Amino acid sequence: MLISFLSLAFGLVLILIAAEFFTNGIEEFGRHFSFSQAVVGSIFAAVGTALPETILPVVAIFMYGGASAKEIGVGAILGAPFMLSTLAFFLVGLTVTVAALRKKRNFELRVEVLSIRRDLVFFLVMYSSAIVLPIIGGKATLVPISFGLIALYVLYAYMTFRGESADMEHTEGMYAWKVLRRLRPALSLQHPPLFLILFQIIAALAVMIKGAHTFVQSLELVSMKFGMDPLIFALLLAPVATELPEKFNSVTWTWKGRDTLALGNISGAMVFQSTFPVSVGLLYTDWNITGMALFSAVLAIVSAAAVIGVITVTKRIPPFVMLFGGFLYLVYAGVLIFR
Repeated sequence: MLISFLSLAFGLVLILIAAEFFTNGIEEFGRHFSFSQAVVGSIFAAVGTALPETILPVVAIFMYGGASAKEIGVGAILGAPFMLSTLAFFLVGLTVTVAALRKKRNFELRVEVLSIRRDLVFFLVMYSSAIVLPIIGGKATLVPISFGLIALYVLYAYMTFRGESADMEHTEGMYAWKVLRRLRPALSLQHPPLFLILFQIIAALAVMIKGAHTFVQSLELVSMKFGMDPLIFALLLAPVATELPEKFNSVTWTWKGRDTLALGNISGAMVFQSTFPVSVGLLYTDWNITGMALFSAVLAIVSAAAVIGVITVTKRIPPFVMLFGGFLYLVYAGVLIFR
């Protein structure tokens, strides 16, 4: 048991360290190419940190192929948007609250409202279509919806690149570059080369994936030791762990006051997760969304709609609406456990 807890802690530490190096590297990548905060947060950081949980359903569906494996794949596909729109939102609100109580920052989210709203509107349209239209139109709609989702993501990426957004702030140097400059003081380059930036990003992402994998394995062992229902573990705890990269990246950025990057990482991942993984589910599974799976999708849609509604009315995103995501997760957990 002690080894399981130590392994759990080790996986968490790996994720924390890797998240710091990843966000640091992705910021430098954005500055290197003069990309905006919206592009860096919603496209590059979102897609990069979404890869671990995107691979899970693909492996389950294509490499195992059985009916139960496909059900696991569909569960993983639906679990990602749910966790992002509930727990990830909650952690951003909680980070702002804790930082404000410690006088590190004001109790507000300083974000580019238009870019975050664009992300959430795309998510709402795409994810709702993937859930509702097959129920109404049946299996004949699955292929058209999947291709429509891909087309919408291309449009989303185009609008994000072309949209108005502030440039990356130059606040701190890249960690790998600082180490290299100390080792080679006579180095004539003033800015980190692209290969070093990519090395830090890819290495941090690899460590992050390893940490998440270690965390999930250890969490599963601990849950079994305490006699937890495997179904509850699969629906509640495993998705929490696989979404840790986005969560810790966003916490890191929120603590530093990079709110647009923090929320863009989450909302951009929501758009990505409602596109490619969902298309795989539509094309290669029965996509029969009922019961708790449907309930999780409804809660994800409600959470995104709540934030869009608040933005429309107030033209900002109060931390309280982020904390609302945690309440929705507790509702889901309560219904699942008491069932």
